[in-house]
Amino acid sequence: MVLRIGNASGFYGDRFDAVREMLTGGGPEGAIDVLTGDYLAELTMLILGRDQLKDPASGYAKTFLCQMEEGLGLAHDRGIRIVTNAGGLNPAGLAEALRVLAAKLGLPTRVAHVEGDRLPAVGGALAANAYLGGAGIAACLAAGADVVVTGRVTDAALVTGPAQWHFGWGPEEYDRLAGAVVAGHVLECGTQATGGNYAFFREHDPALFRRPGFPLAELHEDGSAVITKHPGTGGLVDVGTVTAQLLYETAGARYPGPDVTARLDSVRLTQEGPDRVRIDGVRGEAPPPTLKVGLSRLGGFRNEVVFVLTGLDIEEKAALVRGQVEDALAGSRPREVRWELVRTDRSDADTEETASALLRLVVRDPAPEAVGRALTGAAIELALASYPGFHVTAPPGKGAPYGVFESAYVPAADVPHAAVLADGTRVPVPVPRRTREPAPVPEPALPEPLPPGPTRRVPLGRIVGARSGDKGGDANVGVWVRTEEEWRWLAHALTVERVRELLPETADLDVTRHVLPRLRALNFTFAGILGEGVASQARFDPQAKALGEWLRSRATDIPEGLL
Repeated sequence: MVLRIGNASGFYGDRFDAVREMLTGGGPEGAIDVLTGDYLAELTMLILGRDQLKDPASGYAKTFLCQMEEGLGLAHDRGIRIVTNAGGLNPAGLAEALRVLAAKLGLPTRVAHVEGDRLPAVGGALAANAYLGGAGIAACLAAGADVVVTGRVTDAALVTGPAQWHFGWGPEEYDRLAGAVVAGHVLECGTQATGGNYAFFREHDPALFRRPGFPLAELHEDGSAVITKHPGTGGLVDVGTVTAQLLYETAGARYPGPDVTARLDSVRLTQEGPDRVRIDGVRGEAPPPTLKVGLSRLGGFRNEVVFVLTGLDIEEKAALVRGQVEDALAGSRPREVRWELVRTDRSDADTEETASALLRLVVRDPAPEAVGRALTGAAIELALASYPGFHVTAPPGKGAPYGVFESAYVPAADVPHAAVLADGTRVPVPVPRRTREPAPVPEPALPEPLPPGPTRRVPLGRIVGARSGDKGGDANVGVWVRTEEEWRWLAHALTVERVRELLPETADLDVTRHVLPRLRALNFTFAGILGEGVASQARFDPQAKALGEWLRSRATDIPEGLL
């Protein structure tokens, strides 16, 4: 008995026609049973919170409602259930909008929703949302819902919920639940599991990656799964693409969630055939007694201006204009002023653009006026009085609000998790009877190191893949290799100290290394590298999406036998 779960969205703004593609693909033998859509991220919650300030009836992903104008009928004709977190801050509102749409289309679609994640916002927060598990989704499906809308649940809950419903798993069948969590984590970011953003894309036909298909999981009653995609769609599913996604926005061996704590160090991946990767061996433990809560709030106002410095004397030009702007801001200096000189210039360049460097100024302050006219005047009034060739990429505007994401934890028993059925009946979801505080696992034994031999200085990415991402103000970089010989080298060569040397921006940060031998992987977490999170845009790459690629580009000494 196999449950086929497909994904059609990895974020708010993902490919619009993926819903149709997933609902109609696969043919009679390969049709999916459940379609999921993940629309929420830390930044999305802030965007929805700002929307709701303007219109209390909003707060959900409107794109999903548009997709359902066609999707509801396709799903009804094929008997496919739909589960999505597109409800955001207002799952009840989206559920009602879907009922109105279904009635307009003449469809008998039963829509249920999950609520209880939204908690009282304190400390100036726009929204406070607990990350719920899949039990509320399972209750809605068990009561006959065709569509289940949630607010903030864990991304994997979109898979654990349907799995609990379909297989009748109890809340303490930890290994099975953990298998579903791992499958859900692979599916949650859509095409990142099927070749999107893949480190080794150059090793394959470029045409594969022009339009990757979305992933699906064939989930079995024992919790094992096969990750694949619809036949004829683009992309690639292999052990590498699945490994990359498993390392995305995770950390150590224990991956805690409201349904179960999954042991990532137990995951076994096997290439079962073309575009088919089996996941099995996953072990689970009791979930923690607390739920993570995401707090989204306005942090203040920001503005920026980018000065273009062309040709000779780049450093001196930067010093001149920086000093002029600092003088002009002296009487009304914003709380935070950051300068960054980006040397995009080349000597003796044959185009003006490649002869130019960029000097970026970013300011932040609680008051909008401190980053508005004060900055505009300080920068633009220098147009005829500064370095030769003065110009900017665009004049600064009024300044814009920025957000801050923070995490907190509350007892699971304090969160009123409930399934609201299609007929309005409210079904409370019980808290786990058994819980366990997650703790770091002892570092596993490392493989025998390679014998000494000749090396060559080349980019780390010649043999190492990477994927990176954000969690609040922290970031992670997961790196992996594909052979045992490479693993014998990587496990000893890429220490915390060496990573700090390769990524100098992390030299003063708290860096933690996690070892995952079954995946031939190391996962590094960098505390505080993103400041107050993606919405605050404190860093050039505010979501750390390319941090792993920077690491792969760095030169290091690699044994010649591995090259």
